[in-house]
Amino acid sequence: MDGQVTLDKSLNAFHLWAIAVGLVISGEYFGWSFGWAQAGTLGFLITTIVIAVMYLAFVFSFTELTTAIPQAGGPFAYSHRAFGPLGGMIAGFATLIEFLFAPPAIALAIGAYLNVQFPGLDPKLGALGAYLLFMALNIVGVRIAATFEIVVTLLAVAELLVFMGVVAPAFEWSKFAAGGWAGSSTFHIGAIGGMVAAAPFAIWFFLAIEGVAMAAEEARDPRRTIPIAYAGGILTLVALAFGVMILSGGAGDWHALSSVNDPLPQAMKSVVGASSGWLHMLVWLGLFGLVASFHGIILGYARQIFALARAGYLPAACARLHPRFQTPDVATIVGGVIGIAAIYSDNLIVIAGQTLTASIVTLSAFGALLMYVTSMASLFRLRRIAPDLDRPWRTPLYPLAPAVALGIAGFALLTMAWYNPQLFAIFVGLMVVTVGIASLTRRRPAS
Repeated sequence: MDGQVTLDKSLNAFHLWAIAVGLVISGEYFGWSFGWAQAGTLGFLITTIVIAVMYLAFVFSFTELTTAIPQAGGPFAYSHRAFGPLGGMIAGFATLIEFLFAPPAIALAIGAYLNVQFPGLDPKLGALGAYLLFMALNIVGVRIAATFEIVVTLLAVAELLVFMGVVAPAFEWSKFAAGGWAGSSTFHIGAIGGMVAAAPFAIWFFLAIEGVAMAAEEARDPRRTIPIAYAGGILTLVALAFGVMILSGGAGDWHALSSVNDPLPQAMKSVVGASSGWLHMLVWLGLFGLVASFHGIILGYARQIFALARAGYLPAACARLHPRFQTPDVATIVGGVIGIAAIYSDNLIVIAGQTLTASIVTLSAFGALLMYVTSMASLFRLRRIAPDLDRPWRTPLYPLAPAVALGIAGFALLTMAWYNPQLFAIFVGLMVVTVGIASLTRRRPAS
């Protein structure tokens, strides 16, 4: 399936940890606070705990697949091995939708952060500039891109720690809990619906950590480095997610943060004032968190497009490697064009009163959940049909851990579809069209 088109192996465990955390860390900066509008702070806290359990179980299960089949296609490669071409296409294109729709949301947040400092700058123009800059950086070379990812990820983590330290003295549980059950201070049965509806925004805290799998083909000694990256990455993200969410919600009026693209600057502003140097530092350094995820997910979608093209499911040109940098340059550009189009597609994507960012987050979450389901199903099937497959890492608590991840992901997918029927219809339409076209036009794998 791979042919002879291969990627350069140059990434160590630290690179992969930075990619794991960097892919996700923008989720700690924005996007998640829309969950408060659905469930309130207490309801969303419960939702996030459930989703965090799902991700912990998923990551420690997914690591088995990534180390056993360290290919750039990631979930596509696992499902192809387990269920054949159709299974591979479903997983591959679900992952592609996840990774193509996450960057526009992050780019819009970058534009919103820049707009805080430069009110005359159109956030969409800032998003466009981010795409052009970081597509170019990804094309220049994976080692340069991964080294850059280390720097911005470390800065982003440090900035989140600084944020928590600054707002912590203002934290009051009474502020966090006020109206915390979907507008009420006491639990009521209607709060359950809000908790379920908030699932996409809890997923946003962790979405895309699986993108490390798409860099596995470029990893040195993947048997050792990938488990280190995944374990360190998910534990880092869980700690940051709960710290940021709880302290933000109890530092001021959380209702004011439930519909904005920059909840952290707004939370800090309520504590230190609009003219504080802390606030300006957060806005500028906070961009590193957005940049880390944006840059990392561009790396991820390019590898997924490359892998699908290499296997014959997308045009052969998308499997091209740059003759000098050995990076999938055409795949990087194609994904960027789709993302930029999404930014300027308000009338097509904004559904049921949601903001453009919230709609894009939900579409991306649909792709992620379907991929999680197919990946865990692949793990179970491969254990049965390929017992002799070399597995450098074996899932702890098997079969409980992957069953928990599969069950929660499947339930979340069904309930999200119930609460977002129009966006789910768009997602299904995208899947049917892409899988259908790929099935009809499949060619021999690139060689």
